[in-house]
Amino acid sequence: MVTLAVRVLRAAVLPLALIGLTALAGVVLGRVYAGNLLAWLVIGAAAGSVLVSVAARRLPSWLVAPVSVAAMAGWTLWSLRLAATRAEIPGGLLEVTADAARNGIPRLLTAMIPVEPTPDNVLVPVVAAWLAGLTGAEVALRTGRVLLGYLPAAGLYAAALYVVGPNAEPALGSTVVFVAVAALGLATPTRTAAGGGDPSAELTPRVRAAVRLRLATSAALGVALVVGLVALLGPVVAEQVNGRPVDPRRYVEPPQVQTLDENPLIRISGWALHPEQKLLDVSTERPDAPPAGPPPDADPAPDTARSVRIRLAVLSDYDGVTWRVGATYRNAGRILPAATVARDSTVRTVRQQISVAELSGRLLPAVATPREVSGARVAYDPASGTLIRPEGLTPGLRYAVTSVEERPDQNLLASANVPAGEEVARVLRVADGVPDPMRRLATQLAEENGAPFARASAIEQFLAEHYRVVADAPSGHAYPNLGFFLFGPRNGGGQEGTSEQFAAAFAVLGRLSGLPTRVVVGFRTSGQGPVLAGDAYAWPEVLFDGLGWVSFDPLPRPDNEPRPVEEDFRPTPEDPPPSEAPAPTAEPSASPDPATAVDAPPGNGGVSTPVLVAGGSGGLLLVVGALLLTLLAMRRSLTRGRLVRGDPGQRIAGAWREVTDALRLAGRPVGDDLAATEVAGHARQTLADARLARSGSDTVAVTPSGDTAAADPPGPAVDELAALLNQVGFAPGAATPDQAARAADVATAYVTTLRSARPWWRRLLWSVHPSPLRRARRSSR
Repeated sequence: MVTLAVRVLRAAVLPLALIGLTALAGVVLGRVYAGNLLAWLVIGAAAGSVLVSVAARRLPSWLVAPVSVAAMAGWTLWSLRLAATRAEIPGGLLEVTADAARNGIPRLLTAMIPVEPTPDNVLVPVVAAWLAGLTGAEVALRTGRVLLGYLPAAGLYAAALYVVGPNAEPALGSTVVFVAVAALGLATPTRTAAGGGDPSAELTPRVRAAVRLRLATSAALGVALVVGLVALLGPVVAEQVNGRPVDPRRYVEPPQVQTLDENPLIRISGWALHPEQKLLDVSTERPDAPPAGPPPDADPAPDTARSVRIRLAVLSDYDGVTWRVGATYRNAGRILPAATVARDSTVRTVRQQISVAELSGRLLPAVATPREVSGARVAYDPASGTLIRPEGLTPGLRYAVTSVEERPDQNLLASANVPAGEEVARVLRVADGVPDPMRRLATQLAEENGAPFARASAIEQFLAEHYRVVADAPSGHAYPNLGFFLFGPRNGGGQEGTSEQFAAAFAVLGRLSGLPTRVVVGFRTSGQGPVLAGDAYAWPEVLFDGLGWVSFDPLPRPDNEPRPVEEDFRPTPEDPPPSEAPAPTAEPSASPDPATAVDAPPGNGGVSTPVLVAGGSGGLLLVVGALLLTLLAMRRSLTRGRLVRGDPGQRIAGAWREVTDALRLAGRPVGDDLAATEVAGHARQTLADARLARSGSDTVAVTPSGDTAAADPPGPAVDELAALLNQVGFAPGAATPDQAARAADVATAYVTTLRSARPWWRRLLWSVHPSPLRRARRSSR
C-alpha cells in the first residue's frame, strides 16, 4: 500500500506542476484586475485543461484535443456569464460572447486599471490558459518531454508579465514560485519499473554500470549547463528588475471623444436658443443626510430648489482660441477607481437614474464624481472625473450612476492657498496674445485682493455686477470674443453674453491672477424630472490646497441691473471691436503625418519521433500565433479607428495615414516635406513599379503628368484623396461624411492593390508588421 501511494503521489506531481505553472500566469495578470475573479477563472482553466488530459491519457492522442476543446467551451461560457452577471452587463449570453470575441484584445489593452472583470477582458486569458494547459499536458504527460511541456506555460507567464507592464509592482515572488514549481516537476521521477524497483536490476553488472555512468554524466552536464546559464544570464536579468517595463497599452488608441464633445462649451448658445428641447430625464436620490449649510452645488440665487449640477465635461486646456477637454479615457467597468478626496472636504453619496432623450455625442452626464455606473458601457478619465459612452448616446439609453459629492469646508476658504508647480501647470497656462485691457483688469483685481479666495471672489463679483446674460448672444470664447464681451460698447452688443462667456472670462482672468482654473459644462436642475436645453450652462472652478476644486458662479443675480464697466475700470483705446460674427472657435485639423531530445525508455510503446517533434513545437507555435494574432488585431483596430471614428476631417486624415503607412511597408516612404499632390504622384509611381516588378513586363506607359506607369489599369484615385486632404487643411469643418466615406474607400482600395502587387512572403508580413503602431504612438505624443 505504501509503495502504491508513493507511485500515485509521484504520478500526480507533474500534473500539479503544470496546473501551478499555468495558474501563476492568472495570478500575475490578476494584479491589475479588481478582485480575484480573473485569477480564479484562469486557475480553473489551468486545472480543467490538465485534468482532462490526465483523464483521457488512455485515449488516442487525436481524440484528446476535441474533448478538451469542448470542455474549454463550457468553462469559457460559464466564465463569461459569471463575469457579465457580476459586472451587470446587459444582453444575452450569445450577444455578450460575440462582443467579447470581437473586442477582447483591444479592450483588455485599453481598460482602466484596476480592471473590472467583464466578458471582454476575461475571454482571452481564460482561453489562452486552457490552450496552454492542454498543450503542456499532452507534451509532458504523453511523451515524457517535461521541459518541452513547460514551454506553453512559460510563454503564457511571459505574456501576462508583458500585458501588466509597469502597472503593478515587479512579480518577484510569483517568479520565484514559478521556478520552484518547475524544478519540483523536473526533480520528481514520473516513470518506475513494473515492480517498483530499480529498472536496471535485471541488467548484467557491466551493462548496469555503463547505464548508470551514462545517466550520471548526462545529469552532471545538465546541471553544469543550468549553472552556466544562471551565471551568464543572472546579472542581465537582475539589471532589469528595477527597469521600467514596456507598457503595451500605449500601442492601442483609447476611446476618443467626437469633435462635438471636445469643446461642448460652444453648444451653450445653441441650447439657449431652444430652451424647451428635452435632453434628459433625471431622478436623484441622496441616501446620506446632507450636511449643515448649503450644498456645494447650490446656486447663490434665491431659487434654491434648483440645486443639482449634472456635469457633462471638464475643460482644462485653453490655447487662446478654444477650450478643450483634453482627456484620456480608458474603458472601465461598473466600479470606477476612487479618487483621492480633498483633505478638508466632506463627502456625500448621490444616486441618479438618467434616461437620454435628445442629447447627442458621447459625453455621459453625471453628478461629480461618479464611482459606479450600471446600464451602459463607459470609458472614464480619472483626471477630470468625466465619462463617455464609446458607442455614443442614443435616445432611450437608461443608466444609473452613484457619485460622491465633495463639500469643501467654507470656513477654510478665506485662508486657503492655491497649488503651484508642474502638477498644475496645465490649469495655470495662459496662451500668448492676451489683450492688454484684459491683463490690466486681472492685475487690478489681484492688487486689490491678496488672498486667492478673495481674488476669485473679486472676479466673480466683478462679472456678476457689470455684465448681462442674454440667450441670443453669439458663441465664441477666443481672446477677441472675450475682449469684446468685457470691454465692448453696451449699445453695440458688448458686455453681454451667455454662461459660455462668463465662465471663460472668469477662468482666463483667474489664470492671469495666478489661480488654477478650469471650465465645466453641464446642467443646472432640481434633480427630478426632465432636463431641458435651457438648463445647460457653464461654470468656472478654482483649485485650492486641501479643498479641491471649488465652483464659482459669476452670472448676475436676477433683476440686478448691471453697472457700466467704465465705472470701475477704464481701458485705454484699442483697435475697433470685432464684427458681430465672432472669430471661429474651431481649430484647423492637424496636417497628417505623412534542447537535445532524450530517447523514451524502451518497451513502453513510445510515440514516433515526428509526433514528438510536432508536440514539442506546439507550445512555441501557440506563443508565436498569439503574438501574431495580437499584432493583427491591433493593426485592424488602428485602421478601423482611423477610417470610421471621429469627424469627417479626422477620418480623411486617417485615410491619408493609411496610404503613407502602406508606402512605408512597401519600402517607398515619403518625406514630411512633400505636398499632398507630390505624395499622390509618388504613390502612383510606387504602385506602377510594384506591378511591373511582379509581372516582369517591360511595357510601360506615360501618364499625362509625365510619370511612367505599368500597362495595367491605373491604381485607386489617390489624387482625389490628396484633394480631400487639402480641403481639410485649408477649409476645416467643410468636409462631409460622404467625402470621408469616399476617402476610406480610396485608401482601402489603394492599400489592397499595393499589397496584392507585393511578393507572397511580403503579403504575409504586411498585416502584422508593427511599424504603423509605433508611428501612430509617436504621432499621438
